[in-house]
Amino acid sequence: MSRRKKTEARTPGARTGARFFAVQALFQMEAAGHDAGRVVAEFLAHRIGATGEDAGPAEVDAPFFAELVDAAVNWQARIDQATDRALVARWPLGRIDPVLRAIFRAAGAEIVLRAAPLEVTLAEFVMLARSFCGDRPETGLVNAVLEHMAPELRADIEPPPEG
Repeated sequence: MSRRKKTEARTPGARTGARFFAVQALFQMEAAGHDAGRVVAEFLAHRIGATGEDAGPAEVDAPFFAELVDAAVNWQARIDQATDRALVARWPLGRIDPVLRAIFRAAGAEIVLRAAPLEVTLAEFVMLARSFCGDRPETGLVNAVLEHMAPELRADIEPPPEG
């Protein structure tokens, strides 16, 4: 269960938009070396809600976006370790495409937060992998890695308190 209040309005489209921007923000953080606070503020001010051909999803749950980025940063070491264990020995996380690393980190954050049923989280991030990477062979890896990571992340990390 997520730490957010149950009364917040959440729609599937808005949560998908939050996931989309969280992957982009995590990618940008790694590529540019910026911290989470700076990147989240930039996305909230300039990317989320923007219009135009490169705007991204129109509907975004901005608090969920920020929560995913924050959790991905706070749990990155654990998420990366789980990802490494899910990959074959010759493909350590450092050799994986940076977009896929961002996908694994955002998905790992959502798994840790228990923000949605696991099946929903997996399906959403596999869909995002296809939207970011097209039909490249690496996208087939996403579901298998996330299925392997999920039990470990959920077993090792206490669920957040409800409330």
